[in-house]
Amino acid sequence: MSPRFGTAGILVLAAVTCGSPLLGSAGDELVLQERSGEPFQELSSAQFDAWLQGRIDYGTPVTIAQGLGPLFNKSNCQSCHGTGTIVGGPGTIEVTFFGGDDKGSFVDLTHLGGPVHQLSAINSECHEDIPAEASIVVNHITNGALAYGLVEAIADSTLLAMEDPFDNNGDGVSGRASVTEALEAPGVTRVGRFGWKAQLPTVLSFSADASLGEMGLTNRLLPDELAPNGDEALLDTCDTVADPEDQPDENGLEFIDRVTTYQRYLAPPPQTPKSGMTGEMIFNNVGCAACHSPTLTTADDPALESFLRNRDFKPYGDFLLHCMGTLGDGVRLGDAFECEMKTPPLWGLRWRQAMLHDGRAGSGDFEARVTTAITEHGLFGEASDSMALFAALSQSEKDSLIQFLDSLGRIEFDYDGDEDVDMDDFEAFRQCFEEDNVITPDDACAIGDIDQDGDADLDDAAFLMEALDVTPDDCNDNGTADLLEILEDSSLDGDDDGVLDACVCLGDINGDGSVSGPDLAVILSAWGTANDSADLDGDGMVTGADLSLVLANWGSCSGG
Repeated sequence: MSPRFGTAGILVLAAVTCGSPLLGSAGDELVLQERSGEPFQELSSAQFDAWLQGRIDYGTPVTIAQGLGPLFNKSNCQSCHGTGTIVGGPGTIEVTFFGGDDKGSFVDLTHLGGPVHQLSAINSECHEDIPAEASIVVNHITNGALAYGLVEAIADSTLLAMEDPFDNNGDGVSGRASVTEALEAPGVTRVGRFGWKAQLPTVLSFSADASLGEMGLTNRLLPDELAPNGDEALLDTCDTVADPEDQPDENGLEFIDRVTTYQRYLAPPPQTPKSGMTGEMIFNNVGCAACHSPTLTTADDPALESFLRNRDFKPYGDFLLHCMGTLGDGVRLGDAFECEMKTPPLWGLRWRQAMLHDGRAGSGDFEARVTTAITEHGLFGEASDSMALFAALSQSEKDSLIQFLDSLGRIEFDYDGDEDVDMDDFEAFRQCFEEDNVITPDDACAIGDIDQDGDADLDDAAFLMEALDVTPDDCNDNGTADLLEILEDSSLDGDDDGVLDACVCLGDINGDGSVSGPDLAVILSAWGTANDSADLDGDGMVTGADLSLVLANWGSCSGG
């Protein structure tokens, strides 16, 4: 979750989400992109409240009394599905699958507790071990849950139209849809899109499956408890809560309903700049887009919320199954064969630590991780041609491609890439603002050229004031943010500290609005040192000159 998303930040976000003119509505109007982990800007007040309740449940541990266990991996969703401050992002937690091998075919060993191994138990009697019969043991890192509402809203017909199971176009890529059923609608075939094998078609199915498989929480869709290593007799000892354990709240909503709403209403990660980078052209030319489809459109379905209906979005993924050769996991799950994996969306890639389904590309900096991930596509799978084309690129072309991938998840105005927008980013924008060069999408200054008109101007600066993680000051109460005034006239901030010189009360070291005894005490206690706060003249030492400034400005501040 973004840094502006603390306790106070949630209240601020509620204001700007529910009809505030600060961000406006999406659609054709230019607005700031939502940050990763934030909800859609267009939510109504009631929808935001439902999203917020789902977020609370998503991060709150389920207790044993509420139905945790007897087997579980984690006690809450956020423990698995989260990256740093981004609640709902992909994590680094590993989930272990095990099974047998029958002449090259995966056997799920459900009678021995397979195919998912739960690492923890509510007591030692319920502990589950990977059985000796398991000849296949693989780890998956957890998926992200961002913008699941958009993914769910893709029409089955759209995904089916993207299939090419027999590679009729001869590009070496033969994606196919995973045909499955929703847990809430058995007997009705749907196209799967959630999970590493696209084994689930809806967010509710995903929530119910994860609640049972990862937390041991039985629910209306999956009411039967998982027995340790398949030993049903142990449930009498291990499981004391009546099934289904997930019960309705006062509004008739169960846990799986509330966290489903949270995931459906999460906005897609930002992409900055939004288009035009040379690296994206290279991405397309080497064939990455054959699987990592840049743009999809949701169904024009009246049953969908307006902000999910008939909407273009950029996941960089086709959600189809592809045979990945040696990159496959060897597990057969749902409609997917052993070598097949779903194409994961690349949105938000820049802040993923562990890449690929098993996290093998998890070491080094971003460039190293991405390079490893691409290289691992290369043995006997559908992406082998693309990997070879990538390997043949010049270093500058590879750099451009990496730069483009680093835009996937970048916050607008986050020049230093530290997942916030602060004064360091203001100073970077200020430098771009003062330059006369035409900004292209490949330039560093493009991170602040929000309208992509080739310059960093006052139009962009207005968006910067919204994007800052702290509310910009207006120390002279003239209705214009001080930082905007400084951009328009740099002479107003002679010392380049981001504060109007007219508002600075020189000598007010403790910031209480006056130059008085406490400030004098600071000067005297810091005498002869390089104390920054007491070195008023900035000469590197607290001396008589600083004392003179305190005495000269003695009394109440007249500035802000």
